[in-house]
Amino acid sequence: MSNSQFEQLQTIIKDRRSISWSKLNGQVIPNDTINKILNLADWAPTHGRTEPWRFFVYHGESLKQFGKEHADLYWNHTPEEKRQQATYDKLLHNVDLASHLVIAVMKRGDNPKIPQIEEVAAASAAIQNVLLGATALGISSYWSSGGMTHRHELKEFLQLSPDDIVMGLIYFGFTDEPAKEGIRNTPMAEKVKWL
Repeated sequence: MSNSQFEQLQTIIKDRRSISWSKLNGQVIPNDTINKILNLADWAPTHGRTEPWRFFVYHGESLKQFGKEHADLYWNHTPEEKRQQATYDKLLHNVDLASHLVIAVMKRGDNPKIPQIEEVAAASAAIQNVLLGATALGISSYWSSGGMTHRHELKEFLQLSPDDIVMGLIYFGFTDEPAKEGIRNTPMAEKVKWL
């Protein structure tokens, strides 16, 4: 890899930002572009080549339908005393300005010798590939763990196995908002120990 290639990659990595679904502008991304971005997931590191990443892609009418189904899952599986209309409305409408919603899943393989954490790490690396691909194409993304993401009702809705894990909901679209400056709280020198 040349220095210029490294600098391009460094810029993409440093420019990646989470852009909330509420900051998207409703502009539609071609399905082929989303597919091209998702194909980058396949090059994540994976122990034993288990390739545990799976993606459920919603767009157009299915996107709006998922917003309703997600909100209903919350309402129907939350104790009445904890339900909030504002949360229901948020889940119903947080897809309104997105072009696509991708539910990322770690699909547990059947090799018990591979620890679950390694499958989670592989799926996370796959998601990062996808997010960086979106950034390289000027597409905004938001990896959310809100709503029903970590509840078994969403796993059942997606017909997942008990050992599978929903890694998050990824909203894709475009924004008119200017990019925010990246901030890190701890200097890198405090995170690396040379021996």
